[in-house]
Amino acid sequence: MIVKSLSIADILLVEPKIFEDDRGFFFESFNQVDFEKVTNLTPLFVQENHSSSKKSVLRGLHYQLPPFAQDKLIRVSQGEIFDIAVDIRQNSPTFGSHVGELLSSANKKQLWIPKGFAHGFVVLSEVAEVIYKTTEYYVPESQRSILWDDPELNIDWNLGELLPILSDKDKEGFLLSDSEIF
Repeated sequence: MIVKSLSIADILLVEPKIFEDDRGFFFESFNQVDFEKVTNLTPLFVQENHSSSKKSVLRGLHYQLPPFAQDKLIRVSQGEIFDIAVDIRQNSPTFGSHVGELLSSANKKQLWIPKGFAHGFVVLSEVAEVIYKTTEYYVPESQRSILWDDPELNIDWNLGELLPILSDKDKEGFLLSDSEIF
């Protein structure tokens, strides 16, 4: 596996080693020992989530407050998404900054998003299935949502002329400046 730091160093792009031949492909989507060797991180995943969404569905920007904050490892098993992580750590030099990465079933890349970041994605293909592991259980009372279109964040979601399809919860998110953060 190859791991690259992105413009916010704590966000990691993970590229697994893929074995392909005329039968198809094989790759280890996660190997604890290898992940620890290349990242010096020792996550203990306690939950895995799987969502299916149609084109233009935008989920996020979500996070959980401590002590239920989550590290996440995100990948796409079908389709393509544009995945976003926003730094919400008040004392971070990159507070309020974000990184975005195309994740797809074709490129098989994964994104490591540690605690202290809000996370969201938009579906660019007709359908996308997203699988992500978390280091903490989902606790509804701890979950918060930042508005996807917060002007302070100025995120280009790669939607072009399309309007995002949002849940009621995501329509009612808060501006970063009004959010409970780390």
